[in-house]
Amino acid sequence: MNLSAQDHQTFFTGDTQQLRPEDAVMQKAWRERNPQARIRAAYQAIEMNHECAAAYVLLAEEEATTITEAERLFKQALRSGKNAFKDDNTCGKTGKDINLLVYIKRRLAMCARKLGRIKEAVKMMRDLMKEFPLLGMLNIHENLLEALLELQAYADVQAVLAKYDDISLPKSATICYTSALLKARAVSDKFSPEAASRRGLSTAEMNAVEAIHRAVEFNPHVPKYLLEMKSLILPPEHILKRGDSEAVAYAFFHLQHWKRAEGALNLLHCTWEGTFRIIPYPLEKGHLFYPYPGCTETADRELLPSFHEVSVYPKKELPFFILFTAGLCSFTAMLAMLTHQFPELMGVFAKAFFSTLFAPLGFFADKMESFMPSSFWHQLTRI
Repeated sequence: MNLSAQDHQTFFTGDTQQLRPEDAVMQKAWRERNPQARIRAAYQAIEMNHECAAAYVLLAEEEATTITEAERLFKQALRSGKNAFKDDNTCGKTGKDINLLVYIKRRLAMCARKLGRIKEAVKMMRDLMKEFPLLGMLNIHENLLEALLELQAYADVQAVLAKYDDISLPKSATICYTSALLKARAVSDKFSPEAASRRGLSTAEMNAVEAIHRAVEFNPHVPKYLLEMKSLILPPEHILKRGDSEAVAYAFFHLQHWKRAEGALNLLHCTWEGTFRIIPYPLEKGHLFYPYPGCTETADRELLPSFHEVSVYPKKELPFFILFTAGLCSFTAMLAMLTHQFPELMGVFAKAFFSTLFAPLGFFADKMESFMPSSFWHQLTRI
């Protein structure tokens, strides 16, 4: 089963007891690992029912080569989904169709955002969140945050955060880092590390630093991408929260918003590593969140392309003293073994090594003796 199969089946075919023939075909399509096989199955489902919305969704996501083409297929899926919703509404089987319609509308809003129709995208997302407030698993509010940041509607961004950045709700890199960006933006244009070290941090600066520490604790991989210490790649189709895949996706879409806020990246650069002093053992105990999960590296290697160097946290680095001691012991053991096996050869080698090592000292002593009067050394021995 590929990584997207479970979600698609849960959202689109999860609550009907008797599947329609085209739904059964689509269930197999979501399980299929080969993209071409999935596309063929989608066309097969459309032949069985020209109004199979899930099949148009698959074609939009996997066969469309441009955003315009994907939008056309999603619009076709929306028309088909609405017709299916009307038909199933009389039978009481509406859960699957509602999920599918919300998913399609969200993808249409994302297409509008990519095509530059940002205000239209914002309106579509707001309408979806208002009409279906309980479908939070699609993370429509995160897409809305990015679109509002593009519009530089920071008051509206703060209003969305006030609703979704709640202690009882699940977090994400988008939520935590957007909150940090808004607080950093208020002070970053005048922030100077030298001035802050002399006078201390103001209340607003302290709030910004704490927000950055909170964001870094949630996902410690993001700052290196925002600060361009690691190269960005295209984000994967699926991400793992708190993992490197989420960091790649967040930085890919939000780096421009951090660059737009003057001094925000400088403030991040000066403060983000301070998080690690707060949580010296992140796998055992967190500060504001649960301990960092140790399984993210394995999952991220499946989600990200093989050429990408997966970011690992916490870094498994040995102290220099341990490395030096290990190297010295290994070198000593090797010399002892060679001396035991080849005593004469090692004796010649040792003699040559030390004669070479002390040759500069002998040369220096000869030069000193030639410059000094012969009675000088005699006088020194009499003291």
